[in-house]
Amino acid sequence: MEYRRLGSSGMYVSEISYGNWITHGSQVEQEAAIKCVRAALDAGITTFDTADVYAGTRAESVLGKALKGVRRESYELFTKVYWPTGPGKNDRGLSRKHIMESVHASLKRLGTDHIDLYQMHRFDYETPLEESLSAFEDLVRQGKVHYIGFSEWRAEEISAALEIQKQNNWTKFISSQPQYSALWRVIESKVIPLSRKEGIGQIVWSPMAQGVLSGKYLPGKKPPAGSRATDKKSGAGMISRWMRDEVLEAVQNLVPIAAELEITMSQLALAWALSNPNVSSVIMGATKPSQVKENVKASGIKLSPETLKKIDKALGSLPEMDPNKTESPASRP
Repeated sequence: MEYRRLGSSGMYVSEISYGNWITHGSQVEQEAAIKCVRAALDAGITTFDTADVYAGTRAESVLGKALKGVRRESYELFTKVYWPTGPGKNDRGLSRKHIMESVHASLKRLGTDHIDLYQMHRFDYETPLEESLSAFEDLVRQGKVHYIGFSEWRAEEISAALEIQKQNNWTKFISSQPQYSALWRVIESKVIPLSRKEGIGQIVWSPMAQGVLSGKYLPGKKPPAGSRATDKKSGAGMISRWMRDEVLEAVQNLVPIAAELEITMSQLALAWALSNPNVSSVIMGATKPSQVKENVKASGIKLSPETLKKIDKALGSLPEMDPNKTESPASRP
């Protein structure tokens, strides 16, 4: 495993992060989830990403149990706040009330006294930005949070927050957590240039485009039984955008590229995302330890400019590039 600094901070993260968005607490049982976390630790993964909303808060609890007994200083623990965690009007968003209540609930579920990176899970148009940033600053000063970041924000939203932080001499964002893969590149034109300038690193999710870039989905054929595309609880809605024959055919064009490099399709997808120097880490999920062991081998793979050109040619005009595709709900969900 290789490690990179998270943005301009002094904290290092593993190039491959372990995420439990649609696995822990929903897709796999607790015992299997714990085995995957242990496999991740054994493989050198030190960065673990979750969120209060995953599996209706159960994902944090499972991750906390899986990490119990592991020396706290040996790993980086990331979580997020924004999406609903209860039925009330204030059980969502980025108000001071919800942030403070959510962080304490997350700390309890995770079984820790601090969060290494706390992230605003979307932009909240119903809360003054200064209110949200002030609450995060207080958590940093209290020692409950070490670093702060955001997920799926537009460049103009990031800029507005950075200006408020600068004016008040508050802790700056050091991370962005966007969706990013060879098929979804919407951050490249605006978010990444701004992030490079401001010392913000990307921790990207879905680097395998919900599994499509693994090559297991074939054009004209039914998805494999038990795969994400067949499980409505585990992201079938999100993957549906890629389940078109033209996309699946283009992905098959990547097979000989991976074969020439003697790596798997999944490793190629992860290595592609890591080839962007602004990417600090790529998040992978797993339902069994063997997947962890396979995917971590992507760390350290360096794709040549020629290989990157071949990938671009194979995918053609299919990758999504429109920065306006990054969006947060106009009102709290």
